Amino acid sequence: MTTRQDESSEYERVQAGPEFQELRRRYRNWAFPVTVGFLVWYLLYVVLSGWARGFMGTQVFGNVNVALIFGFLQFVSTFLIAWAYARHADKKLDPLSDKLRGEMEGTSNE
Repeated sequence: MTTRQDESSEYERVQAGPEFQELRRRYRNWAFPVTVGFLVWYLLYVVLSGWARGFMGTQVFGNVNVALIFGFLQFVSTFLIAWAYARHADKKLDPLSDKLRGEMEGTSNE
């Protein structure tokens, strides 16, 4: 039977290891730039909506204006980011996290 202290020290050992650090690096190198980019894109939409009403109200075709297109692109970019993250996780994060989990659970298939 493992004690709580044993489990804690095992988690700390894995967390300090190079593979876990690599997993964190891969996640941060993808998530932080994409998050900053999306926030800039979102804030651009908000700022333009508040202070560039003439530009945002420009009719593109029919009753569709620039603001409507930008609003629609907010949804599109959200779904594209989710899709891209799923691909990134499948290729770069999941194999390494599965390996670490296997090591922790004692079911590593190396």
